[in-house]
Amino acid sequence: MSTTDRRSAVPATGRGRSTGGRRIVAALSVTQTIGYGVLYYAFSVFLRPMTAALDASGAQVTAALTAAVLTTALCAPLVGRWLDAHGGRALMTAGSVLGTLAVLAWSQVTSLPQLYGVFLAIGVASAMVLYEPAFAVIVNWFDGNGRANALLALTIVAGFASAVFLPLTGLLVDRYGWRQALVVLAIGYGVTAIPLHACVVRRRADPAAAARPPAQRADLVRAAVRGRPFWLLVAAFTAHSGAVATIAVLLVTYLVRLGHPPVFAATVAGLLGVLSVTGRLVTTGLRRRWSAAPVAAAVFTLQGVGALLLPLAGRTVAGAIGCVLLFGLGFGVGTITLPHLLAERYGTAAYATLSGRVAMFSVADRAAAPLAAMALAQAAGYGWVMAAVALACATAALALLAYHRR
Repeated sequence: MSTTDRRSAVPATGRGRSTGGRRIVAALSVTQTIGYGVLYYAFSVFLRPMTAALDASGAQVTAALTAAVLTTALCAPLVGRWLDAHGGRALMTAGSVLGTLAVLAWSQVTSLPQLYGVFLAIGVASAMVLYEPAFAVIVNWFDGNGRANALLALTIVAGFASAVFLPLTGLLVDRYGWRQALVVLAIGYGVTAIPLHACVVRRRADPAAAARPPAQRADLVRAAVRGRPFWLLVAAFTAHSGAVATIAVLLVTYLVRLGHPPVFAATVAGLLGVLSVTGRLVTTGLRRRWSAAPVAAAVFTLQGVGALLLPLAGRTVAGAIGCVLLFGLGFGVGTITLPHLLAERYGTAAYATLSGRVAMFSVADRAAAPLAAMALAQAAGYGWVMAAVALACATAALALLAYHRR
């Protein structure tokens, strides 16, 4: 273990670990909320003014965000290997610096190539600072129910990122213009995330892990990826990620097409964020009595039913709300279920590496699925899109049930 690792590592037992754990969860809750708000959700508010300023189409500008998400997916395996070998402190601090500089550069772009270059940097930064590395830090620090509670607390707080940053960004754009708004957001992110990652994030001291050579960790990864259970997890969470992303992008548009006023459609879609918190709370409670995989499979099945019923019942107010309620209960369940399943089956020594392998597929599908859904909607109609979403949820549920049997 290097000198830096010794300084940042904390003993695995005693009050120091408990206090340090609470500080880590609190710090990461703040940095994840601000990180998702600035690096991801704020983009939708900037879309219209950027389109006008760059003299580009909405599709051309939106392609920048798609490129960022795909870059995050490509970086995930490398980030995972680093986290397993070195922990999250240096990586997340460097990612915060990169994210701050990238958002500042975003405020100065004058052409599409510059915008795409900035968002490639944002994609790299996102891989270094958002959920995957944050979960790896928590999985390394906590065990058992403590881990479940820590992940739940983190995702509940961060789940309000869109609710906070969409209106906040709108106010900044309205008052200062989009370029100055980005400068404000960049500075706010930098002065918050950089010191919190540098000063609070720690790695739990584990003598057994410190003595484990990198080759042994690589053997653990190879053994995992050669087995069918790992690929069942990949299939489940890739399919589910695509379904969730599709609904997130297309729900408002589809509700309007079903005859609902835009304000009603946006309000109902806004329930997804609140319901994601509810779903996480319910799932965590049920997991204390039943295994995580069947619980998540049941929730994913309910989501599929909600998507399948939306074309049939969604023209009425009650039907639309009911279908969104069914789908929304599982909106954030995948986020907290995957870390539990990976750590439960494979341990924590190579958790981040394996999580990065899964993320490479699931995050890429998060970027690609809405584009494919838009094409399907134009070719065959939104009813077929909802059927495809239901099929993806069913696929995820069946994969988790097959995983549970092995």
